[in-house]
Amino acid sequence: MNKNIPNKIHIIGSVGSGKTTLARNLSRKYSVPYYELDNVVWIRHGSEDIRRSDVERDQYLENIIRSDRWIVEGAHSHDWVFKSFQNADLIIFLDTPYALRIIRITSRFILQKLGIEKANYNPTFNIFMKMFKWNAGFEKQSKPMILNMLTQENIKSLILKDNRMIDQYFK
Repeated sequence: MNKNIPNKIHIIGSVGSGKTTLARNLSRKYSVPYYELDNVVWIRHGSEDIRRSDVERDQYLENIIRSDRWIVEGAHSHDWVFKSFQNADLIIFLDTPYALRIIRITSRFILQKLGIEKANYNPTFNIFMKMFKWNAGFEKQSKPMILNMLTQENIKSLILKDNRMIDQYFK
């Protein structure tokens, strides 16, 4: 695998698409720090997460994208994330099939409830149900917007149906 990967990578995709797994694997393999956008939005605090103010959130993201090398991953495609897209050398869109995401959301919840898989949040049934809602919303609203953004001339992007296909890109 080529050691010359882009210095700044933004990975976007729906819940259960494999964003965190891909970011973690690339980070480990190439010693590039990775950041989850959920942790930019939320301060993880014991059993209760605390939402950062918009100013704190934006400053946190600004500090990340000012660094020389980073991988940012998340489902967020709101205006506040736009600086990350603008500063990325490569945007990877994980367009994993909808049915596979449903399976991953379900198995992740079960594994988290059994204590087999770590979660950054308290895996409640309410959040589990919201993930299905977020997944459907991403498919209908965010995905068309992201695909449109990726067609812009000055954006270097990669669309993957499976995060394991990344090895073919960096060969």
